[in-house]
Amino acid sequence: MGQTLEFFCFIALLGLASGGSALAADPPKEDSYDHTACWSGANNVIAFSKTHTASSFEMTGTTRSNPPEGMFDKNTFRCVGMNASLDGKFTGSTVCETVDVDGDKRLAYFSLASDGSLTRENVSGTGKYEGMKASGTVHPLGPFPVVKAGTFQDCNHQTGTYKLK
Repeated sequence: MGQTLEFFCFIALLGLASGGSALAADPPKEDSYDHTACWSGANNVIAFSKTHTASSFEMTGTTRSNPPEGMFDKNTFRCVGMNASLDGKFTGSTVCETVDVDGDKRLAYFSLASDGSLTRENVSGTGKYEGMKASGTVHPLGPFPVVKAGTFQDCNHQTGTYKLK
């Protein structure tokens, strides 16, 4: 179940940090982004059998842009979610809230289907993120070792484009 949880947590962060800015002035309406997101969290696991497991989790993290002070720099985020593996079919969902240094927020919903496909929906945004669109790629930087039983830690490098309303 740990690998499933780590996979879904990684996938859930696919576009998570595309909702923040460390810029004092208004960011460009359309541009590219490049940042690293790192997080840690705790999970609760039901290990019913080898073929039936489930877990819930909560995680928090931060982002740093490349170059520093760029788009999506110094964001914080938190996510809650649930995963299940039932007879080899994986499902899961996660909701994440991202806050930037200006206090503007973004809410995203991620759903993992049993065929392994992931859907991401930018549910809502405040301030400059109202109506934002984003797409990109994620490159994992972990896995990282577990420092305490029942927890997980990881990072990824994200690049892509965004468009503000």
